[in-house]
Amino acid sequence: MTNKAISDFKLGVLGGGQLGKMLTLAASQWGLRTAILDAGQDMPAAPVCQEFVQGDFRDFETVYRFGKTVDLLTIEIEQINIDALEKLEKEGVRVFPSPANLRVIQDKAVQTQFLIDQKIPKPAYLTFSSPAEIRQAIDAGKVRFPFVQKLRKFGYDGRGVRVIRSEKELPQLLEGETMTEDCVAIDKELSVIVARNSSGEVAAYPAVEMVFNPDANLVDYLVCPAEITPAIEKEAEMLAKKIAGALNLIGILAVEMFLDKQGKLWVNELAPRPHNSGHQTIESSFTSQYEQHLRAILNFPLGSTATKMPSVMINLLGEAGFSGPAVYEGLKECLAIEGVKIHIYGKKETRPFRKMGHITVLDFKRERALEKAKRVRQTIKVKA
Repeated sequence: MTNKAISDFKLGVLGGGQLGKMLTLAASQWGLRTAILDAGQDMPAAPVCQEFVQGDFRDFETVYRFGKTVDLLTIEIEQINIDALEKLEKEGVRVFPSPANLRVIQDKAVQTQFLIDQKIPKPAYLTFSSPAEIRQAIDAGKVRFPFVQKLRKFGYDGRGVRVIRSEKELPQLLEGETMTEDCVAIDKELSVIVARNSSGEVAAYPAVEMVFNPDANLVDYLVCPAEITPAIEKEAEMLAKKIAGALNLIGILAVEMFLDKQGKLWVNELAPRPHNSGHQTIESSFTSQYEQHLRAILNFPLGSTATKMPSVMINLLGEAGFSGPAVYEGLKECLAIEGVKIHIYGKKETRPFRKMGHITVLDFKRERALEKAKRVRQTIKVKA
């Protein structure tokens, strides 16, 4: 794409949720036209894109027809129809991340074996087609408590993951094609977002530390920068860059990691798209993850990943016990706090633990950012 043609360029995005919305807003800063494919006109990205196509991004014909209308196709969710993307790519449509990358990452067992083949530290795993098979493996001593069970496909936002700690929790086993992994004695959960363009330029953001909501099994809040040693920071960055290179990635990749109690890093999962662990980059970094993704897929020079100041990103989740039209409590009080930036995604209906927005809390001192974030978390609520 030349500078002269940028205003005529049409970017297609599979998925119109909050990630698609923020990617579209970043594209609008350069005058890029965006087309979104998703199931409903009430999706967060619908009001901000130039073209919204209603349809199922898991359907071959829908994705194929949509892809033929755009200059470049990208994603905000990896659970899409890869067969259609492969056909589009063969016919000359640029698709990033590549269908080959999505083949590796969409199936968590394939993803895990890829990482092991690349000598990336990864917990041992086994695959199963039913809970009965897992029970048999437990009886045979092949699977030991505690262990993690994951759906091989279609899991996201805490769905499709179970931690099974004892025999009494076996009724909670997930049905279908799954995998188990040995549990890691976790000290911290980290994420590194890395970008790579087709010229081979690679850039990684500083690691962030994630704190999970135990009930929803998704990120409650994260802190940037992570409280880790320079040696661990360097190792985490090297792991992320190694994985991006092995994939021949074009775009951005979130690499979720565990730091165990012995100080060893393990890679948990990969996401080849903008990610929840990078929301804070909008305000706290010189280049947001959304702009960086655009730079990478358009083969522009990658932007600076340096952090302007420490930040805490809070996921704004629907309160337990409330379902229906969303009501936001505490907005005025939180906006009165210096350094608080509130992003509401525009989802009309709330339900328990649904991601309704996020809040970035900034301060020149990490400790003060954490203190402000605690006040915000206690104040703002999404109810019905």
